[in-house]
Amino acid sequence: MSSALGSMATATVSRAGLRFSLIGSTALLIETAGLAETSLQQRILALSEAAATWPEVSETVPGVGNLMLVLADPRALCPDHLVDRVAALWPGLKPLPLTGRVIEVPVIYGGALATDLDAVCAHTGLGPEALARLHSAPDYTVATVASAPGFGYLMGMDPRIAVPRKSVPSLDMPKGAVTIGGPQSGISVSRGPNGWNAIGHTNLTMFDPGAEPPAMFRPGDVVRFSIQEILA
Repeated sequence: MSSALGSMATATVSRAGLRFSLIGSTALLIETAGLAETSLQQRILALSEAAATWPEVSETVPGVGNLMLVLADPRALCPDHLVDRVAALWPGLKPLPLTGRVIEVPVIYGGALATDLDAVCAHTGLGPEALARLHSAPDYTVATVASAPGFGYLMGMDPRIAVPRKSVPSLDMPKGAVTIGGPQSGISVSRGPNGWNAIGHTNLTMFDPGAEPPAMFRPGDVVRFSIQEILA
């Protein structure tokens, strides 16, 4: 990698099984190889926790299978130094133990707000009741909170009900929609466009700007869906 941060805006390098690339001139994106799964995500959270103490990093932003390091002073930092530091740490980094809260989320599966349930059932070959039971069976890990204030990416879903995100997003998905997007699940935080598949809804509020903290989910939390009702 070049020692001049500004000249690396489109460069990427691979080290220690990770891919490094610059985001503009102020952040370094670190991406893992392969499919994201819980133990790998726990290692990302461990890297985030470690990097948050480094003086050259002003903020860490964990994502699903990736971590963005916001640079404290882009003008003074040689990116080689930061890449070397991460690459040396990563191979021996142990997964961060999950010590978050357990959050119960009651779900009404089906009904008028589950606008994509029929399509999900057709894709998986399952009926609504079987789909609801598979979706509510596992414990989910909040991998990260991103893309919208309070939106948690939930890992741990049964792969039998994985469904690709929609090629044409819904323009008016309701707040509280319980959704599937690829191998993950989520809950919409507000009404609006959404490319995930709605299979039910919950009355819990995911983001309340007047609360402390405003987001219900935090990385490392465990989410348990429960069947409140299954509507035809």
